[in-house]
Amino acid sequence: MDKPVLVIMAAGMGSRYGGLKQIDTVDDENDRIIDFSIFDAKRAGFEKVIFIIKRENLDIFKEAVGDKVSAHMEVEYVFQELTDIPEGEKVYPDRVKPYGTAHAVRAVRNTVKGPFAVINADDFYGRTAFSEIYSHLEKAEGEGDYCMVGFRLGNTLTENGSVSRGICTVDDKGYLVDIIERTKIIRTDDGASYTENGEDYMPISTDSITSMNIWGFTGDFLEEIDKAFVRFYKEELPANPEKAECYLPFVVDEMIKKNTAKVKVLFTPDRWFGVTYKEDKDYVKKEITALKQEGVYPLKLW
Repeated sequence: MDKPVLVIMAAGMGSRYGGLKQIDTVDDENDRIIDFSIFDAKRAGFEKVIFIIKRENLDIFKEAVGDKVSAHMEVEYVFQELTDIPEGEKVYPDRVKPYGTAHAVRAVRNTVKGPFAVINADDFYGRTAFSEIYSHLEKAEGEGDYCMVGFRLGNTLTENGSVSRGICTVDDKGYLVDIIERTKIIRTDDGASYTENGEDYMPISTDSITSMNIWGFTGDFLEEIDKAFVRFYKEELPANPEKAECYLPFVVDEMIKKNTAKVKVLFTPDRWFGVTYKEDKDYVKKEITALKQEGVYPLKLW
């Protein structure tokens, strides 16, 4: 079996953050969150990384991230483009934003053949997540034997605004039952709350298992995600052509309900952090500095 490869989604627009946050530095040594993920992935066993980016960002991305990493791992670039749509389908000229995380992963369908992990470029997952996911992919039992790393919700919230999180139901054998996307969760004095209508908030347990878009798949998943995106483009997009998105977790959820895949939920005690908002950066820098001082990471990664 092919060795697992790491796929990193780095084509997001970063509208709430206000810039290309995937290449923004987060410590005094000019390391980026994505650098820590790649560093952790390499020491877990990954030898190749594939970046999904916008074509127009290739030069700046290579200079900031890829050229350094290429001295330590095999690097490849794949572009998420609005023109990458099902053959013969209508183009929507007013569409500006990408078609979502499922569309991003679909972009590697002609590049990846074996098992692979998928992560966001701007999320810090911690070393346990990568060692767990690599171990699972190494011994995957065949098609449809997937996994995800689950975080405790309380370890994924920011003080600076609302976040969108996939809240997971897990059975007694440790497999994912379903994911419900809560698009507006906030930290409160006594825990956390979410709203469906923007006004009425309901409490949610900070111990809830949460998906942060770190997944492990066997190669067959790319056929499934292609089919799902084709259906989305034909059936759902026309109702909201400028904003509708096809999300990776929705594809997985549908496969679970059809019994065409099983998803083992791997747990990590590590705290997630990221820069959803510019105000998050000071906190992230403080946490990164502490991890380096504790010896979890070297002072300079590369």
